[in-house]
Amino acid sequence: MSRSIDRRSLILGAGGGALAATFPALTRQQAQQSGKEQDDGETEVTANEDLMREHGVIRRALFVYGEASRRARNAPGSIPLPQLLETAQLFRTFAEDYHERQLEEAHIFPVVRRVQGPVAGLPDVLLTQHQRGRQITDYIRGVASSRSIAPAEAERLAKTLDEMIGMYGPHAAREDTDLFPAWKKAIGEKAYDEMGEKFEEIERRTFGHDGFEEARARIGRIEAAFGLAELSRVTPPPLTG
Repeated sequence: MSRSIDRRSLILGAGGGALAATFPALTRQQAQQSGKEQDDGETEVTANEDLMREHGVIRRALFVYGEASRRARNAPGSIPLPQLLETAQLFRTFAEDYHERQLEEAHIFPVVRRVQGPVAGLPDVLLTQHQRGRQITDYIRGVASSRSIAPAEAERLAKTLDEMIGMYGPHAAREDTDLFPAWKKAIGEKAYDEMGEKFEEIERRTFGHDGFEEARARIGRIEAAFGLAELSRVTPPPLTG
């Protein structure tokens, strides 16, 4: 079942035509086992790859939160509050309301809860962390909506941002390495392929367009406002001695 591919695709290039000509001879099972499907010279990205790519947007939001925390402790007035607010709004709409509620909580957690082994208890921990994250997002939105940050509030903001970062880093990593593979294995290849299509439909229905590309563009603009656009700035200097 091929789905609309747009942002979930990479153009193969000059060799695509020849590959497309041979693709009809492949069985669907062979295509699924390769992790790809061919459609008009394009390669499909799997459901788990999509989920992990969405985690990339979340991690970039946490990168912004880390810079905001640093500034809150050293120079609260230097925080661009409109962009901090936009980060929290992006976290709410893209991470919490879409990625967490509509994908993970609705379709992945129920499946993993039924599998055998310790991973079955993971969704309950993750759900609690989702709920805690939503409380923190509400707090960040409230602070960032003000015209300035009072000195007494600056340390609380920094501490709360640090807690959000400290929770969501391991949270997303555990989902990538434990939750998503367990879910894929539990539902089987055919259902896994169909769920990829369903996730695409949910995204289109939620955002009316390509939600991932919009989120990636938004976080890029936010990073620029915080002076974080250049990735090289986080490269440590060479070790000495």
